[in-house]
Amino acid sequence: MGLLTEFKEFAARGSVVDLAVGVIIGAAFGKIVASLVEQVIMPPIGLALGRVDFARLKWVLKPEDLSTPAVEEVAIQYGAFLNTVIQFLIVAFSVFLLVKFINRLRREQATEPEAAPQAPTATEALLAEIRDELKVRPRP
Repeated sequence: MGLLTEFKEFAARGSVVDLAVGVIIGAAFGKIVASLVEQVIMPPIGLALGRVDFARLKWVLKPEDLSTPAVEEVAIQYGAFLNTVIQFLIVAFSVFLLVKFINRLRREQATEPEAAPQAPTATEALLAEIRDELKVRPRP
């Protein structure tokens, strides 16, 4: 079996396709959450705290030397880190709610009574009688 054939079989499996769809949707969801945090949530919080732009908050360890262009500023950008932490919390909470919803659906499906098996048709009943009769007859 060729390598290309094996790869086609691997890629055509349902679980691989489901995983790929999940990764693509997750990446898009991450961008939506990043936009929500940076453009919707943080501006009002910054305004409430005195017009603070959290994305620009930093501790400067070594200031930029304007006389020497080769010396750049060295800083810990804790504001950007704070935005990332808030994004993570939103994504984690969303995933928690999704898993909770799916688990509730599974519990509901598990508690639903199963449908009673259908009564056999007339033909099936006749065949069952013939089978039972053949079982009790002595073999020659």
